[in-house]
Amino acid sequence: MHEPRKVDKMASRIPVLIVGGGPVGLAMAGDLGWRGIDTVLVEARTATVFQPKMDMIGIRSMEFCRRWGIVDDVYSAGYNRDYIQDCAWVTDLNGYEFGREEFAPPAHEKTPPQSPQHRERCPQNFFDPVLARFANRSGHADIRYRTEMVSFEDHGDHVSATLRSAEDGTEYQVEADYLVGCDGGDSKVRTDLGIQMSGEGALTYTSNAIFRCDDLESLHSMKPAYRYIFIGPEGTWATLVAINGRDQWRFSLIGDDSQHVVDEAEMRAAIVRAVGREFDFEILSILPWVRRQLVADNYRKGRIFLAGDAAHLTSPTGGFGMNTGLLDAVNLSWKLAAKLQGWGGDLLLDSYEYEQRPVAIRNVTEAGDNLRRMLGPRVAQPPAEVFNDDSPATETARREYGEAYTEAMKREWFSIGIHLGYVYEGSPVVVPDGTPLAALKVQTYEQTARPGHRAPHVWLSDGHSTLDEFGKEFVALRFNSSIEVAELEAAAAVAGVPLRVIDVDSSEAAHAYGTQLVIVRPDGTVAWRGDRLVKDTIGLVRRISGHPARDAVTVPAVVQV
Repeated sequence: MHEPRKVDKMASRIPVLIVGGGPVGLAMAGDLGWRGIDTVLVEARTATVFQPKMDMIGIRSMEFCRRWGIVDDVYSAGYNRDYIQDCAWVTDLNGYEFGREEFAPPAHEKTPPQSPQHRERCPQNFFDPVLARFANRSGHADIRYRTEMVSFEDHGDHVSATLRSAEDGTEYQVEADYLVGCDGGDSKVRTDLGIQMSGEGALTYTSNAIFRCDDLESLHSMKPAYRYIFIGPEGTWATLVAINGRDQWRFSLIGDDSQHVVDEAEMRAAIVRAVGREFDFEILSILPWVRRQLVADNYRKGRIFLAGDAAHLTSPTGGFGMNTGLLDAVNLSWKLAAKLQGWGGDLLLDSYEYEQRPVAIRNVTEAGDNLRRMLGPRVAQPPAEVFNDDSPATETARREYGEAYTEAMKREWFSIGIHLGYVYEGSPVVVPDGTPLAALKVQTYEQTARPGHRAPHVWLSDGHSTLDEFGKEFVALRFNSSIEVAELEAAAAVAGVPLRVIDVDSSEAAHAYGTQLVIVRPDGTVAWRGDRLVKDTIGLVRRISGHPARDAVTVPAVVQV
């Protein structure tokens, strides 16, 4: 057997080595590059995605895309944005529809009052190339596909890693200031660090098939939908998703907690059962996978961090997985940049796990609960009469059953509180203002500028949102121009902390932010707010930039505007 040719290619130290080239790794490289930080990203596979693991970009993730200037790239990535987005639960596509939730096509969906964006349908095979182009556009990302990380070592002041190219078997070493593992659920980075995960290891053993069929809609009697859920006498057993809104579909045999290998013949029979008739179609790929509900016990060890599926594994019910990972990337990126640029303190890096792990626990738990609601008929099987005949009694039973199922599923379909309502409560780099934490809701979201929350969106002018002001530095929003901020600016300048002061003349924004002065972090999170500036401005700047405060920061009373 031919041994790989080993070549010593010890490169000059790079700031950040990213392992894993899915959407989270690409977003990490893109955001760091947007901040001027050089990265090397290695991915063992090619750039081609045969089985997209995600297809929905959540509203917060779309706000990040807006920040990065790639919204139009998402729109034009390839998904049919005129395709209806309804979700329906049926016996089969030529059978009976129990109910549906109607949603507009992405091209016609209206933005909610809490955001300048709305969610977008963009499967991974479309979204990954968008993120790769964004990362490459910065000129700071070196993306190396078909390159495997063989091993790594944390030396205390840097990380070294051995990489192997699949092109010729060459092995070489690189040194990096930091390493970020975005290498998925079977993360080698997490495993080699010895970090365990907690939660439920196997909710279901599921098998996905991507198949191609032109004009599938003409072969059945159902109104078109983005997603169909199939319910039989045994309960919920499969789903079908319009993966590109044209001719490709993702069919999922949900399975249970027992492992079972699904071959092509079984998959074909299941697809025919779901459609309710024989028809011609081409299976492009079959992928078995395990639905898990797990969160890593730690997100960091020394100079090595975890993000995305390497840090949390969730059922896709709700579409939280990749979107939680993008939140990881944006949270960690500015903190790594701050350290590398010399103005961020060690507490910034410590705060990553403190802030993001509770968010993952909440999101993973909610997704698991969504799965249990979807599988409700499996636990309490639908009454047999709903499948028997078309008598008036059967029609009544179907309607009652469908109404109950529809109501149970609403929590998954309407989850703006998960996407926008996260909070970094108790973070060491956020200064609390003494106001109580309101109940975190799922289906609704009320904007708040309480420290630790996402800064509210308010339109300042036609097409210009408050969110458009945030990204590369701390921003002090001043709603009363008589408040003197020269000492704050001087303290930031001395510490090298990038800070920009903006005077906002908007009563709506003043009401949304609640105080006369608000400091927002580069990731768009409120770091501090008050009606007057604290006396110890140096202590305040040190606190929010991750340095131990010399003295306690005075917390001002909050007066609602």
